[in-house]
Amino acid sequence: MYLIITEKETAAKRIAAILAEDKVKRVRYPNLGIETYEFKYKDYEKTVVMGLSGHIVGIDFPKEYNNWQKTSPKELIDADIRRIITNRKIVNAIKLIGKNAKKVTIATDYDREGELIGVEALELIQEVNPDVEYDRALYSALTPKDIKHAFENLTEVNFALASAGHSREVIDLVWGAVLTRYISLSAGRLGKLFLSVGRVQSPTLALIVEREKERDAFVPVPYSEIEANLETSGKETFIAGYKSGRIYDKEEAKKVFAKVEKSKTAKVISIEEKERSEKPPIPFNTTEFYVAANSIGITVNSAKRTYQTLYESGYLSYPRTDSTIYPETLDLKALIEMFLGTEFDAYAKELLKLPKLEPTAGKKTDPAHPPIHPVSVASKKDLKEEEWKIYELVVRRFFATFAKEAQWKTVRVQIDIEDELFRSNGSTLVDEGWRKYYPYNKPDDRILPNLSENEILKVKSANHYEKETQPPGRYGQGRLIRIMDELGLGTKATRADIINKLVSRYYIHGNPLQPTKTAYAVIDTLEKYSPEIVRTTMTKLLEKDMDKISEGEIDEETVLNESRRLLLEIYEELEKNSEDVEESLRLGLIEDKTVGQCSICESDLIIRRSKKGGRFIGCNGYPDCNFALPLPPKGQIIVTDKACEEHGLFKIKIMNAGKRPWDLGCPQCNFEEWEKTRDDKEDEKNEEGEILIRENEPVGFIPGIGKVYEKKLNDIGIKTAGELKKESASEIANKTEIPKKRIQNWQKKIA
Repeated sequence: MYLIITEKETAAKRIAAILAEDKVKRVRYPNLGIETYEFKYKDYEKTVVMGLSGHIVGIDFPKEYNNWQKTSPKELIDADIRRIITNRKIVNAIKLIGKNAKKVTIATDYDREGELIGVEALELIQEVNPDVEYDRALYSALTPKDIKHAFENLTEVNFALASAGHSREVIDLVWGAVLTRYISLSAGRLGKLFLSVGRVQSPTLALIVEREKERDAFVPVPYSEIEANLETSGKETFIAGYKSGRIYDKEEAKKVFAKVEKSKTAKVISIEEKERSEKPPIPFNTTEFYVAANSIGITVNSAKRTYQTLYESGYLSYPRTDSTIYPETLDLKALIEMFLGTEFDAYAKELLKLPKLEPTAGKKTDPAHPPIHPVSVASKKDLKEEEWKIYELVVRRFFATFAKEAQWKTVRVQIDIEDELFRSNGSTLVDEGWRKYYPYNKPDDRILPNLSENEILKVKSANHYEKETQPPGRYGQGRLIRIMDELGLGTKATRADIINKLVSRYYIHGNPLQPTKTAYAVIDTLEKYSPEIVRTTMTKLLEKDMDKISEGEIDEETVLNESRRLLLEIYEELEKNSEDVEESLRLGLIEDKTVGQCSICESDLIIRRSKKGGRFIGCNGYPDCNFALPLPPKGQIIVTDKACEEHGLFKIKIMNAGKRPWDLGCPQCNFEEWEKTRDDKEDEKNEEGEILIRENEPVGFIPGIGKVYEKKLNDIGIKTAGELKKESASEIANKTEIPKKRIQNWQKKIA
């Protein structure tokens, strides 16, 4: 029997369909909860393709290290790391099937993680079948051409690459566990509220916090802008601005505006026309793809997930690549020709008319995978909306790399108004070139009237704008990914996950990304008492060492020992300042819970928990002052930096994993709005003494409604508790198949 191992079930199904000489037989293993695909292939009596579920084994510390409060974090630095089974059913299945295999081909994704997943599966098979033959299939797309070529040119398993992947697992586990436990214990934040610290995560968070500090420290500088609205003899109008743009001297601005405001005419002094060429973009690598997807409104995490689906469906090439140079082995003409007769027919025909296909090229190469590109045709009607957006983005970028430069005509006009120089610039796209294929984020034309030197214009009006300089902008997800790439933080495969982790840990929110007060507290403490954790130098060094493992230049154990040595130095530095670390964290975290000042006694209003576990905003002046505001029972509370103009309290967001943030806003305004909707203020609790859910809160906040039920309710248009309350329980039950009695119980919990 010939066994082929893939990373996921979807890849197994597709590879089986491509390689099979006859029909593919799907075989279920009910007791193990898996499916395999069997067929006839070459001289093998039976060929089986089996998909894993990513990593089926992992690593962890022995159980005796599990108690955070009984085990010193320092003990974890040199603790044994054990292999643990993360998916028992698939492990049992792979041993059962692999026991009878004559040969095994590893066909997982070709990168560090994919190679490690494949080697993990191989080692499990070797436990029950030590003499089994094995090899490796390498491919960059799940297309018939790529898969057949891979299986006709099988190669060796890259154990060095798998070791590099394994070293990352060990290093990230140890660093994360040691530092997370130490910081969480110091801050008294355990359980679900633990403070996560990581080798790549923390330097990335430091970038976001540092940018926010720059914004906090920014002092705006006032300046003026003066514009004149001009009209030609043909009644065409345009705007001209003062020569320097910004005028920082207030008196100078007043003098200039006084002249222009009184003037009736203006004179064209000079006209300068030029042509400007705009080069087409280079091919997508992973980083540039994320940047482009984010620029059209798709989050990095969503872009990653959607692209993976398109890759597994055989539409796009492998998603994780550094390359921006198409390899000579790629049949570029054939890839363009496949779009003839599709939604992209006209574009494909135009490119094929070119005398020679000469694509642009960047500076990065990746020996494992080519740049991101389409590998088969998809139709808009066959894909979901976001899938089509991603597919179209990739196709258009691919086309644009072959197109000619875009040509712009620029005009610069200088105008005299009462001996003051004004300027106006125009630009027109005269030849779309590559922008015809890739229209995203195209600058608008700025068209000026046809003017001539010494022409007299009418001054219709003048405007004096008083403005202020703006702080540096926050990082968007795409921009942060690019900066991480430039600084060597993480890899093409991990950067999107790092950002997602920072969001899930409630360190950052929004896009552009804004840090919470918790992020400030953690990063400020680390920068003060162990700056190496938040600098890029150390993590960059370890990344290079892991690259050397994959290239066979250094062994894994050497890198792991060096990693432990670095971590021990950092830990001892923190421990030396343990009291200061604890105080710094606790003071910083108090700010994260401070909502503003009490309107009665001016003490701080703090987010608190009642003895029964409920949450509320309470006054620090208690018991002398008992002012309080209620809070929703579920979700992570984020105190933003935006204050309510009426009450002066910071506005609040409620974050729930996997859901859109709920902007609760000012807690005082929210409470007052809730009170207006109540017929009777005594209805605050139901008969069972439970605090009732407010009508404007999401249905997911109602006890008993989890993600599945929330989605069912959302799908029929019920998103708030008030909407659930108004609808008939019977009608909801008919539409959603949720038991009527359960719906009625939920409705009783709504104010």
